[in-house]
Amino acid sequence: MRKLQLLIIALVCALLASGCSGGTAPGGGAANGNQANDVVTLKFMGWEASPLETQSVKQGLEVFMKEHPNIKVEYQPVPQAQYVQKLLTMLAGNSAPDVFFLGSAEYRAFQKRGVLLDLTDRFQADLSLDQFIPSSASIMQVDGKIFGVSSCTVSPVLYYNKQLFDKAGIAYPPSDPAKAWTWEQFRDTARQLTIKDGDKVTQYGAFGLEAFANTTAEILSNNGTIFNEDGTKMAINTPETKKVLQSVLDLRLVDGAAPTAKTLESIGMKPAQMLQTGKVAMMVDGSWALQELASMGFPVGVAALPKFERAITQGQAHLHSAAANTKHPQEAWELIKFLSSEEYQIGLVKEGLWMPNRTDLYTEEGIAKWYNDKVHPEGFKELVSFFKDAEAYPFSLIRQNKVNDIITEETDKLWYSGQSVDDTLANIETRANVELAQ
Repeated sequence: MRKLQLLIIALVCALLASGCSGGTAPGGGAANGNQANDVVTLKFMGWEASPLETQSVKQGLEVFMKEHPNIKVEYQPVPQAQYVQKLLTMLAGNSAPDVFFLGSAEYRAFQKRGVLLDLTDRFQADLSLDQFIPSSASIMQVDGKIFGVSSCTVSPVLYYNKQLFDKAGIAYPPSDPAKAWTWEQFRDTARQLTIKDGDKVTQYGAFGLEAFANTTAEILSNNGTIFNEDGTKMAINTPETKKVLQSVLDLRLVDGAAPTAKTLESIGMKPAQMLQTGKVAMMVDGSWALQELASMGFPVGVAALPKFERAITQGQAHLHSAAANTKHPQEAWELIKFLSSEEYQIGLVKEGLWMPNRTDLYTEEGIAKWYNDKVHPEGFKELVSFFKDAEAYPFSLIRQNKVNDIITEETDKLWYSGQSVDDTLANIETRANVELAQ
């Protein structure tokens, strides 16, 4: 009887002990793992440059959520024209998304405001700058720290309608940057491909170089500069830059071979439609345009930009950053890390939307992972080094993004109102230096 009583007491104590210890682990955490299984919801905001891009991003997020069942991502696309102002308003009102797109030209301006989460320690623990092509690596670093990580690179390139070249019996522009056309070769071809019916131009030779992001690549090609080395002053008013701007202007005013953006607006066509329908034979645009062009049912080609002194383009892309006050910094980092991964990049590169910014994806084996002959035109592999070796977009390396607005205002006067190249560059330098000094 005594043994039975002792056995009952022991069983009761054991049950009580398990009841007390089973509920709480040291430190107050749930020992059974329920807390670890709680789902964290991240707000993620980006811009909608096109429905195709939004669809591609959403597909990538589905993959992320399957791999991270404890993280739910709610994606909010915003019209691109409204994006920066909306994000600034949300940050000021303490209602910002946890993770968001940030244009490379806005990145340093936002970092200066102190609204971005410092990702340096997490980045260094999981990634290395050596994994990224030089233009991306230099853009991501701000005084040796990381506040955003990009997931691709994009660059201006030369698109052309092969049918128009075939009809005129003209050889295609070279894809290989080592064989890039000189400016004079490009100009001569643009003139040959310009067709008139009386005084009316029915087919223009080229379009797109009056957009300053594209003009910048040609300025770099002529060994010109935009800013001084530390980005504190303009260095744009030089003979090298003057030559480029005058050459672009002459293509329209002297040769009659290029329409303005307002010409396109007047006939209700986007640049891609102008190229597709044969209204324009060649078009300079960002590499992201290939996704749309490849789906438009005409033989599109892609080539290196025409060169002045050297064949070069500029590279940049949006970054993914987290709000400094996010309540879920680790989960936000997991999303940002995924968005920079090969796994995420490859799907969007295959569609022609982006080019990769990981060095491993520029090896022969890496290219095989994303090259898509249904999207990337013949000869595209020869163009790959153009993206890998691109110089960082100069406007991505300064903190005063109001300079962009000044350049747009002054170059509009150049292209549309008869302001001279000399006055345009002098005005840009004077006005922009006031902003850069702040």
